[in-house]
Amino acid sequence: MQAPGARLDLAVDAARSTGRMLLADGVEQSYVDVADPAYLRFEYVRRMAAGADLAAPAGAPLDVLHLGGGALTLPRYVAATRPGSAQTVVERDPEVVALVARELPPRPAGVEVVVADAREAVTAAPADAYDLVLADIYQAARMPPHVATVGFAAEVARVLRPDGIYLVNVTDLPPLAGTRMQVATLRAVFADVCAVADRRMLRGRRYGNVVLAAAPAPDRLPVARLVVRALRDPVPGGVLHGPALDRFVAGARPRADEPQR
Repeated sequence: MQAPGARLDLAVDAARSTGRMLLADGVEQSYVDVADPAYLRFEYVRRMAAGADLAAPAGAPLDVLHLGGGALTLPRYVAATRPGSAQTVVERDPEVVALVARELPPRPAGVEVVVADAREAVTAAPADAYDLVLADIYQAARMPPHVATVGFAAEVARVLRPDGIYLVNVTDLPPLAGTRMQVATLRAVFADVCAVADRRMLRGRRYGNVVLAAAPAPDRLPVARLVVRALRDPVPGGVLHGPALDRFVAGARPRADEPQR
């Protein structure tokens, strides 16, 4: 999700003729291979895809809610790897939706795109509706506050089924204060939480992305298999869970909703 009024472009990847990059004011937002939806260029997208892959037996269709649509990279991936899945994509910017519909291959069967604010869409959704919720919601390189609070996390937990999983992309820079707060926020609501990222990122040595996974049910997250997937990635990563995540949070407090005025 980009700032309103940003200049949008779709560019061909000079190194991969079937690759298309969605740019906002010249900054890459999404990447899609029009010939191969299983090709995922961005490191954090591969980590979110790993979470989706491990959420249920391979190939089993899922009910999925995507918060932040972009070029529909992950909806296309889930449609290719889990045929028959029912997916709802919430994208706030109608110009993004129009550009993607006009310039990229048609959205896969089972994918519905809704123009709406992510929090409003989640609040309006029925309880126990989704197996998987994926959030990649940004405005001017920051997660909007209203989708980073305990109240929002509670709404996500409400729309997830008891064995569901929430995956959220967090962009941060050292000392990762925002990530630590978001972990604390998710832990205030969900019984099982872990963080996946480049190990340099987790040590606070670089700017980048951390993918957080959360589940309402205790011990639900496939942590051991996430560790294997993270190590096998072209950008090897690590997973923080349990005591290691306790140390990472280091006293960070959950983010509460601001009082209504």
